Order: sequence, then structure tokens, then C-alpha cells
Amino acid sequence: MQTILIFCAGLVFGLGLIISGMSDPAKVIGILDIASGWNPSLLLVMLGAVPVSFVGMSWLEARRSNLFGEDLHLPGKHGVNKQLIIGSVIFGIGWAIAGFCPGPALVALAAGYGKAWLFVAFMLVGMLLHDRVYVHRNRRAV
Repeated sequence: MQTILIFCAGLVFGLGLIISGMSDPAKVIGILDIASGWNPSLLLVMLGAVPVSFVGMSWLEARRSNLFGEDLHLPGKHGVNKQLIIGSVIFGIGWAIAGFCPGPALVALAAGYGKAWLFVAFMLVGMLLHDRVYVHRNRRAV
């Protein structure tokens, strides 16, 4: 039963990304291109997602367990630091160039969008580099 509910949640999330246009890189780049052809429709999608996410995260933080009674392991709140700013800038640049962020890229890949495989491949390389280089280097420094 748990697997079916998880699958349904992922399916609803993926369909939401497709219906809202978040899996279309041209539409995503359109929101970032203020100089010409600006398309604010995704801005409205994101503005709608923020309060929903806020309510959901507040509920999870107060509950400290998921719907199946398992403990949650949420990240702590450490504030803004140099790593967060650098990571955010890198993420934003990649998002502006490719028109994808991780969730919509996986949805686009599953939907058969040909260029998504390149983004996902480089995303996996970046994750591997982070785990092998950055995390390893910081463990040695401690």
C-alpha cells in the first residue's frame, strides 16, 4: 500500500509539472528572459507553490513523522552561508541556460523530451563530483 501511495504522489507531482509547463525548458527560459518575450505564467505557478509548500513543511515539522509513522530526517536550519550562496548561483545559472531543474528534468526525460537526457547526465556527474570531491575534502578537513 505504501508503494502505491508513493507512486501516486510522484505521478501527481509529475503531471503537475507537465500541466504547469515546468517541464518545458522554452517556457522556463521565457520566465527568465525579461528583455524579450517575458512569460510570467510560471511565476504564478511558483507563487502558488510557495504557500502550499510552506503549509506542508510546517505540518511535517510539527509532526516529525510521515503518514506511515516513520521518523522524518529533515535538514536543519543553519542560515545563509557562503556554500549556500555559491550553490544557489550555480543552480540559477544552470537553470537559466538549460531551462531545467532536477524534478522537471526527470519528468521531461520520462516524457521523452530528447534534450533532457543531456541535462540529467550532467546533473548526475555534478552529484557524483559533489560526493567524491567536495564532501570527501570536507571530511578530511574536520
